[in-house]
Amino acid sequence: MACLDKCHCSVDNRKHGSILYNILKNEEQKESQNSKSRKEEHTGVYGQGCSCGSQKKVSLKSPQVTCKAASAVLVKTLRFVKNVPCFQELPLDDQLVLVRNCWAPLLVLGLAQDKVNFETVETAEPSMLQRILTNKQEEEERKQQQEHRETLIGSNQQHQHRLPQLPSAAEIRWIKEFLDKCWSLDISTKEYAYLKGIVLFNPDLPDLHCTQYIQGLQQEAEQALNEHVKLIHRWEQTRFTKLIIVLSLLRSINGNSIAELFFRPIIGSVNMEDMLLEMLGAKI
Repeated sequence: MACLDKCHCSVDNRKHGSILYNILKNEEQKESQNSKSRKEEHTGVYGQGCSCGSQKKVSLKSPQVTCKAASAVLVKTLRFVKNVPCFQELPLDDQLVLVRNCWAPLLVLGLAQDKVNFETVETAEPSMLQRILTNKQEEEERKQQQEHRETLIGSNQQHQHRLPQLPSAAEIRWIKEFLDKCWSLDISTKEYAYLKGIVLFNPDLPDLHCTQYIQGLQQEAEQALNEHVKLIHRWEQTRFTKLIIVLSLLRSINGNSIAELFFRPIIGSVNMEDMLLEMLGAKI
């Protein structure tokens, strides 16, 4: 029970009540009445045909529009995380671990909730010359790191020389399928809030100090979701199971790919993790 002592919070004696109250208190107040917004048709690259097509790299067809929408979702996602009192009561180290590992699946959940649609296009493979120059640049970076002589400006310049690690068509297909399943289930605001709680409080991540407490929060979110579904969807006994199965698809979401696809066009050489921690109000 040392874990709970370190957190200064216990499952039975929480300052702010249960996660059922904590999550909904903030989420319900901020959601507008336009939750019935239309579901747009999407035509992203699915990599159909031979398996080699699914490995081709893709980028956004309309980065200005999509990146702006994804940025708005990211802001709302981090605001949601910060406003959950149980999250605030965790040690800072645990907060950072959860954010680093959960921001991408939480973002994709937010994209589904806000009905954000996007299209992608295939990108050309880097030329041999680009690869040679990139390899040479990486060797120079390793030498500089070993000598501990990098400056902030020099580091930014090196990041600019790196080729973007764009996602594959297969990764995009996985995201598209997740969005489709969420939209087909017509998930409500409350259900999205509970799903976010289940994703955020992941006790299986390494380097967590309050594993038992975080596991309790996740179980409480699952129980709250189950109770809500039984109350609202009495005629649909399998809805809770369907929601959990859909949520399991997020395990395959690659955070680096999400960052490169939705945010690299606007943040440039800025490190995505540094930006997240800054937005969260945490110091590195």
